[in-house]
Amino acid sequence: MYDKLEKIEARFNYLTESLADPDIISDTNKLRDISKERSKLEPIIEKFYELKKIENNLCEAQEFVSSDDAEMKEMAKAEIEELSPIKEKLTEDLKVLMIPKDPNDDKNIYLEIRAGTGGDEAGLFANDLYKMYQKYCESQKWKFTTVSYNETSPGVTKEVVVEVSGNDVYGRMKYESGVHRVQRVPATETQGRVHTSAASVAVLYQIDVEDINIDQKDLKIDTYRSQGAGGQHVNTSDSAVRITHLPTNTVVTCQDERSQLKNRASAMKILVARLQEKAESKAAATEASKRKLQVGSGDRSAKVRTYNYPQGRMTDHRIGLTLYKLDSIMNGNIGEIIDTLIMEDQAEKLKGESA
Repeated sequence: MYDKLEKIEARFNYLTESLADPDIISDTNKLRDISKERSKLEPIIEKFYELKKIENNLCEAQEFVSSDDAEMKEMAKAEIEELSPIKEKLTEDLKVLMIPKDPNDDKNIYLEIRAGTGGDEAGLFANDLYKMYQKYCESQKWKFTTVSYNETSPGVTKEVVVEVSGNDVYGRMKYESGVHRVQRVPATETQGRVHTSAASVAVLYQIDVEDINIDQKDLKIDTYRSQGAGGQHVNTSDSAVRITHLPTNTVVTCQDERSQLKNRASAMKILVARLQEKAESKAAATEASKRKLQVGSGDRSAKVRTYNYPQGRMTDHRIGLTLYKLDSIMNGNIGEIIDTLIMEDQAEKLKGESA
């Protein structure tokens, strides 16, 4: 581990010196890239310096253990007893920080929520999830932009696509992909029976349209009159766009912009994100099948979470996490869930590296 840390330290020092280079300062792109890389290494370097300081103190204390001075000897033993667990904790923290990062973690995403089984109740739950994620994104200072919204009636969401942009968006939101199940008494239930409904969530990281080679002959592009964007307005021109990728039968529709060109551009961005996900899903599923979390498996059919309203309970089935604060969670407070998933994911990766 020390060899890796020393190489990281050398790289960090090089990047720090580069920030004072006039040629770098005058190049905005280079300055941004170097600053970004340096900021990623900084937490590791801070922990490494802290670890070296603790180790130096331990070495000094160790020298006094064999001292003839009984008082000094006792103080040295006490210091070793105090510093040893700190060293162990710093070492473990560094191991986690040095886990190779997913290169896509910094990317912005498209968040797709679709009503599943359960009729109107599934649509109502899909809308609840939409609001939950909106509040969470706002708490993270992320930009939350609805790209496409399709509802069967007010508050009953059939499908919604949202663009989320900010820092480390995919890195935190990727754990939300899968089937979310709700257990509650629907508003239409006259006998008070608890029903089970579901909605699927997909988190797609954004890539440039140019990064995927798409033959235009494989695309069928239709335009039609918008039925209204989330109930906000109804277009009087054919501004809505539907793009079908014929080889994979992947269909994307966008109608929330008044401009047909803007809707077409948005639809293409979502299309390439979906095609990228399909291209990666097989390999990712094979790897994820060996792991408990199934993160990034591309399997939208995997049941990841249950929201039980009568008991006020949320259970994440991947890690067996149960929290009895459903009201708070549905109000956007899902940070604790995501943090726990990240820690479990990191723990599994550490096991994989040490195996």
